[in-house]
Amino acid sequence: MSTDYQQAREALGIRLRELRLSAPAGRLTGAELAGRYGWNKSRVSRLENGRQTPTSDDLRKWAEATGQPEAYDELAARLRGFESHIRSWRRQLAAGHKAVQDTHLNAHADASVFRGWESSMIFGILQTPDYARSIFTRYAELQRSPRDTEEAVRSRMKRQEALYDSSKRFHLLLWEAALHTLICPPSVLAAQLDRLMGVIGLDTVELGIVPLSAPLKIPPATAFWVYDDRQVIVENWHAEFWIDDAASVDTYLRTWKTLRESAVHGTAAQSLVDAARQKLRAH
Repeated sequence: MSTDYQQAREALGIRLRELRLSAPAGRLTGAELAGRYGWNKSRVSRLENGRQTPTSDDLRKWAEATGQPEAYDELAARLRGFESHIRSWRRQLAAGHKAVQDTHLNAHADASVFRGWESSMIFGILQTPDYARSIFTRYAELQRSPRDTEEAVRSRMKRQEALYDSSKRFHLLLWEAALHTLICPPSVLAAQLDRLMGVIGLDTVELGIVPLSAPLKIPPATAFWVYDDRQVIVENWHAEFWIDDAASVDTYLRTWKTLRESAVHGTAAQSLVDAARQKLRAH
């Protein structure tokens, strides 16, 4: 967890303690506050000491329990402030995958130039419905999140309309391994590879593929997106990171440009996709 994130969480905890101790009807003990909502007693301590991130509902109940409901807006603003950078999957997927896809749909609408790196699967914006369906199903199983697969697929397909918007440009880099990853049935992957062949010819898309045999200056690690060279979105297994400080964005831009040095484009990229299709059919 980043230092900035933890400091912000600790500062929120200090504010929660202040509210508890300054309740108009008299200070509440941690046990009294926990008892009002059936919380474990240790929960109050974890929240006040910055060891647990509260939910919006936690903050609303805290403000009400301390007799200061007007404090909720302030508390919620603090939470939004540090969660805008680190967004845990547990919290984002509480209502399913569609809401997350809609968030990315809105972010795409506000940007014009996209740079992406993906090492393990096909970019969401290039996925077929069946491929996307497989991805959402697997992630719902992993994250134990609600199954709203069809709604999430529709939102992802809606995002793909941007590929045909002449005002946008997508500069995408894919590691060759993603062409072979069977995260879906072989027939679904075959159709997905057919889709890639067509995407390579779009005016708005520059698709580069880094061959498995290519010499690399850096490891082909975590996937990421850069929006308009000003914001980066990175995913890992527990959270999604939205990064907008200039130094960090510059690091990701250098990373993307370094990976691009090992990529092939055009007919050479098509040859790699076709080789993956042929290998798949052979099996």
